[in-house]
Parts: sequence; structure tokens; C-alpha cells
Amino acid sequence: MPAYQSRRPLRTAAAAVLTALALTAAGGVTATSAAPEPAPAGATASALVKTAQNVTDPGRIPLDHGSTVNWTVGYANAAPGTPAPAVITDQIDGAGTTQTYVPGSLKVPPGWDPGWSTDGTTFTGSDPGTATRAVRASHPAARPGGTQLANNLLPPVRPTAQSTGGDGFTPVLHRTDSGDVEAWNMYHHTGPAAPQAVCSNLSTGQPCAGGPWPRPLNTTPGPLGSGNTGNISSTLTPQYVLDPGRPGVLYYPAVTTSALGVGCLDLGARANCGFFALRATGGTPSSANGMAGLVAEGGNIYGVASTGQVLCLEIASRTPCAGQPYAPVVRPNHDLPGATGSLYLGAMTTAGGKVFASSAPQNSGSSLAAAPALGCFDPATATVCAGWDTAHPAGPSAAHYTYNAFTSYAASGAANGVCTATSNAGSPLTTCYGIDGTPLAPPATGLGTVGNGVLVFNPEVVTTATDTRSYFPVWGGPVPGATLCYSWTTAQPCTGFPATATHPGVGGGATRDYGYTYDATTRCLIALGDAGILFSVDPGTGATPCVHSGAAVTLKPSDFYCDGSSGHVQGYTEARLEAIDLTHVNLAASTVAVTDPDGTVLAAPALTPAGTIDLSGISVADHPAITVTVQLVLNSAADFTAGNHPVLVASYQGDAPQICVRTVVAADCAVTQVSDTATATDASGSLTSNTVDLPVAPGAQCKPEVTVNKEICTVSSPHACGPGGAGPWAKKSPVGLLQLLGTAYWRITVTNTGPVVATGVTVNDPTTPGCQAAAGTFDLAVGASRQVHCSSFLLALPLKNTASATFSGLNAPPGTPPTTSAPSSAIACSLLCILAKES
Repeated sequence: MPAYQSRRPLRTAAAAVLTALALTAAGGVTATSAAPEPAPAGATASALVKTAQNVTDPGRIPLDHGSTVNWTVGYANAAPGTPAPAVITDQIDGAGTTQTYVPGSLKVPPGWDPGWSTDGTTFTGSDPGTATRAVRASHPAARPGGTQLANNLLPPVRPTAQSTGGDGFTPVLHRTDSGDVEAWNMYHHTGPAAPQAVCSNLSTGQPCAGGPWPRPLNTTPGPLGSGNTGNISSTLTPQYVLDPGRPGVLYYPAVTTSALGVGCLDLGARANCGFFALRATGGTPSSANGMAGLVAEGGNIYGVASTGQVLCLEIASRTPCAGQPYAPVVRPNHDLPGATGSLYLGAMTTAGGKVFASSAPQNSGSSLAAAPALGCFDPATATVCAGWDTAHPAGPSAAHYTYNAFTSYAASGAANGVCTATSNAGSPLTTCYGIDGTPLAPPATGLGTVGNGVLVFNPEVVTTATDTRSYFPVWGGPVPGATLCYSWTTAQPCTGFPATATHPGVGGGATRDYGYTYDATTRCLIALGDAGILFSVDPGTGATPCVHSGAAVTLKPSDFYCDGSSGHVQGYTEARLEAIDLTHVNLAASTVAVTDPDGTVLAAPALTPAGTIDLSGISVADHPAITVTVQLVLNSAADFTAGNHPVLVASYQGDAPQICVRTVVAADCAVTQVSDTATATDASGSLTSNTVDLPVAPGAQCKPEVTVNKEICTVSSPHACGPGGAGPWAKKSPVGLLQLLGTAYWRITVTNTGPVVATGVTVNDPTTPGCQAAAGTFDLAVGASRQVHCSSFLLALPLKNTASATFSGLNAPPGTPPTTSAPSSAIACSLLCILAKES
């Protein structure tokens, strides 16, 4: 098997890694070792190793026109010192001419950022498709070895320096690929044009990149705009649904001038992802002016229109559910005709596979004033639930109103009913019903004694192995902002949590709490309220801030490789905390969990005093991906500063990671080779990989066109008839030139008219073997000719001398038989020439 040598030497540290290139059964040309190994201990220079694989016909070299090639560069990081920036660039040699980038084919290791360029110098974070001329992978803090993944530990969330502005409601947490934690919120009860979406980076305590914030929301998919350019109104008590199949995609209740429906926001892309209309606005005598929701159940999203009708969207297809909007399940509220944009007063929840909604039809704005009520929708029958033929009363009169609907639970943690806490001039009044519609005793949450005029909003439910708790945001009357905690397991207010946990350290206590989101990694409640300040609450003690930290790293070693080969990974090694003083951590109260990505617990190893976690006992074969989650209780937050970012690092033992890009070989017959070389910079300096050259075989349409012209000199002068001689030349010598015998001078012209190079060309001339010997073996470029001069002594005349050429095409696959051209003849003439015919 022939070896393909790299054309360019590697830097010294890499020279020993790649000594030759050869075909492999795995699919192409690769280093003689399966992949570049991590740089040896003590190495000071990193290395790049370029390999390639024939994707279309694995193992076959040369390539064919139209073949897809996977170019792979292995990066062995040996940069000394702390993690530092690294950039790997792959200029696509002959992009657009000899080969073309395959859209979507760039693969980078986890933690690296991809980049594309259409001019070879300016890179963006979006794939421009076949116009790509270069690709790159960059990392802000690449680590020696590269076989590890790090995520920042979330610092204790203190009241953020920047206001979330406007009238933000419930925070929505989003973890980026880099491990940063973002808190998103939308202003509620805001008109369509006004900017509404705000993103705060909890990892840095600063606004997210992509500002300035807030930004408007629009029905048309695309990047978030700026200024007063939105066309979606927000609701009074918005509830949000995260798409289980589309990471980072958030659905929110949306109202436009013409429809009620579901808005879509892509948190990772900072972009609108559409609006899915579910019901036209307007109508009479009850008008669809606004809506409540959203909640998810059975793969669908549900909302309730101000008409009391149930709205439904299938999440996977993003299409309206069959038969929706469904019949009303609650009394309409704020449904007067001509009042599009009026705010629905109530909320939604789910329990036991059913969807519940509260409604408060107040005197002002409702077609029929009534006491607050609870209704139930059964997704299985697409109608009202059994036992709920009519909405159930949830307050004594239309003077009461509600902003909430919440699930009640049995001591076992199973959902057993629905409740709503209504407000008026007195203390909140809680009313509950079982899932079957029968009255249910309200829980002793403490809401009834919190104070006159206090407002209650939807609780955040936190379930642990030993407890199910609801945390209620409250404010109004004597309470400027507080959290109430109720344990369904013990059927009493939470032990160790204040009866009314206020937040005096946040804005002087005037937080006016609206909503909480529990972060299971840090075990903190992230809170937001009418004051527009983002803060945290300790769910165990009610303290603010919550002095916890934590991070989760999902490590899938196979994601670090893209050459299609196996055997790159040997096993998991360890996880460790970095850039944190372990004396600032309460190790006894902190926990570690190693799980499969689906949450199945594999181990609960100890966090050692050195901050390490042993992962070596977990089989990478049985568990090709694991998630390491560290939950820290801190004694001090001093390690989290603007210049220091503690991290959790998970590692495995394996080959150096890879970056891959695919190209398609051009169909042009002039393309006989494709090449690729990578470069990089890191803390060790500038790097250049070996260059891989891959030959391209001619297709059926790409064969040399070789012709032969055999001629005889018409004079008898050796000087005139030799190489460069003036001749003249003809297909037949003049009669009598050679008499009955003499020396004939021949010229054979071999020409290749394309479209590929002819190789191994030989001349066939059995009558005059000297001509064949004079020609030897040679290659003939496209459009080139070669002349062969020879002579023979003739004993008898006339003589018809015929020649042809045998040749192959450049890069013809092994075993391809050579081709022979059409013959060409010339005649050495005598007095008997009349007997011979030239050709």
C-alpha cells in the first residue's frame, strides 16, 4: 500500500507525531498512529496533525470527482501555564474551485466556538454555506491536553447592579454552552411596540452580551431588534414553557392586534423564532382581548382566552391542536368587545394530567361580573373535566380577584388538586378542589394571616428526595416583598424558613416579589419583582442572598472527535474545582452527583479536601456520557471576583481533540489533487500542521485524448531530419528518394488534447523498434505535444510504417488498463509506391 508523505514539516514537537500518511480501512488518509496523542508531559510546544478521510468511498485513494472529504486536524495543546486563548484556522485550499465547503460540516470540540469566513480573514459565528473559504475554532481558555471540559461555578446571586427595568415578572434561567447562567425576563402588561425582553448574566453580574437591553418582541423570526419596534403585547401574569426538544427555546403568551397565541424566543440565538396564532382577537358578546398561560401538558401548550376558551399548540410541530380553540372552562373576564389588549385576570396550572385555570371577572371590563372561579380542561377528551361541568367558585364576590392558580400535593408528593388565593382589602383567601372537582381543605400556608391587601402570585414548586415545597411570592399592604414557604410533605409552613421571609438587603426590602425560579444546581431561588431587581433567596433559610454555588458539566468524550475512527477514548479520570479556596466551602454540606444525561444517578463520590472527584470507576463504554454536578454551600463568596472565576473541570484520558470540516471535490477534470493545511496560535506560539495532498482520479469523462502523427522526412539530410530540423515532413516520401533501399528518417508527434494529464506514455512501433526505444516513457500535460525522431535502414521498398501510443490517465485507480491511441502511418516510397496507401 503506498504511503502519502506530508509536504510540509511540522514544528519540532509535532515531527515525531506524524511520520507518514497511509490509507486506512477507517476511511481515508490518516497518521500512522490512530490520532495525535496529547502532548507529552513537559512539552512546551503544541502540535497540529492534519489527516483526511474519504467519506464517499471509505478507504479509497485516489478520490473521485464529487467525492466528499473529511479534513481533520488534531490539536495537542502543550501550552505552558494557565488556560489561555487558542485559535485553530483551516483555510480551505482552492475553495470554490478545486473543492467546496459542505454547509453545516464544521465540527469543533465541546467548549470551542466555531467560526466561518467568506474571505479567509473575517470570521463570523454563522455558517454562510458554500461561500465559505476558511473555518476556525477558538477557545478563550484552552487547557493543556484538551481532554477536559470546564464550566464556571455560579457565584452567589447578589442584587444585580443593573435593573431589569420596566416591570419584569418571573425569571427564566438559561445555561449557555460556555456554562454561563443567564436570567431572562419579559416585562408584563406592556404594549406591543415597547421593548420587553431582558437578559442578565448571573455568572458575571452584568447584562448579557447582545444588548442593549431591553429588546422588543416580534412575530417575524429573526434577531432581536431594538427600540420601540415590537408588535407583541405581553400579558398580566405570564407563564412560560421551555421546549423539551429545542434547547434554549422559550414559549410565552402573546397578544397581537389580530390574534392570541404563542410567541417564541430563542434564548441562545438572541432571536425571535415566530408567533403561532391560536385564535383571532375580537368577537361578541364576549371578546378575545387577552389570555392567561402558558402551561405544558402531554406535549402540548395550553392557554386560556379572555372568553374562557382553551387554546392549544402542539410543541413538536408548532401547529394548533386539532379542534382548538375549545369550549370555555371558566367565566370570561375583561372581555368587552372593542377592548383588544385588555388583561386577563387569573392564571393556570396542571395536576393529574388535567389543565386548570382561574378567572376573576371584575365589574370593570368584564361582560358579566362574578366571583373568581376555577375551571378544568381534560386534554384526553378535549372538553371540561369530569366533575367540572361548571366552573367552581373560588371567592365570595366580584370584589375578590386572583393572580394565581397553583397545584396542591399530598404528603407523598403526588398532585391531588388545584387552589387559588384571592385578594381584596382583607388577607388572601385560599380555595382548593380535588382533581375530581370535590372541595379540598386549603393548606395552612400562612397566606391567610400574611396581611390585608397582600397579593399572591404563582408559587415555585421544589421537590427533593424528602420534601415537596411551594414558595409563594407576595407583596402589598404591609408587606413590601416577601417569600412564604409551605411543605406539602409535612402539611405546614417549612421548618427553618421564616413565616414571612422579607428581603431587607435588596432595595431596602421593597422587592414586590412576582416570581421565583429554582436553580437545582446551586439550590437557590432566583427572584424578580415589581421593583425590577434580580436577587436570590436561600430555599432552606429564606436568607438573601443565597450563598451557594455550583456547576454541572456534561462530558461526552466522543464529541471531541470527528474522524469517524474508534479507540480515541480510554476512560474517565476526575473532576476538580479550580480557582477557589476550599476553606471557603462547607464540604460537609456540599454534594456531588454523577449521572447519565437523563438524570439516572451513577455515583455520589466525595469531594475531597483538595477539591477533586474520582471518576475512574465509571465505565466509559457503559456510560459514554456523564454529567457531574457539584452543589456547594459556601462559607465565603470571596473567590468570586471580577478577575477570578472558579470553575468545575471534568476530564477523561484520550487522544488529542479534533476539528473537522468537509468539502466536495470539484467535477472539473482539471482538478487532479486537493490539499489542506491548518494553522493555529496558542500560548506556545504559532503552529502549522503538515499538509495533506490527496490525488483525484479521472472519471469516465476525464481521460486523456492522445493522438499520434507518424511522418517521414522528404529529404535525405540527417541534419534536416533530426530533432529541430526543418524537414520538410510528409506522410509519404517522394518517389525515388530512397531508391530501392536506404535510410528513412521518421518523426512521431504525440499530442494530448485533454482534459487530464496522460501518464506513462509509450510509443508502439513494431516495424521500427528504434522509434519505440527513442521515445521511452513520458508524461504529457494537457495541450502538450512531444516529438520523437528516429531512423531505420530499409532493405526493401516501399514500406508502410505505423505507430500508436499507449497511456494512462493521471491518478487512474490501480488496476485500470492503459489505453492505446488510434494508429498513424507514413510511407517510405520507391518506384513501387503506387502499391502502398498512406494513412
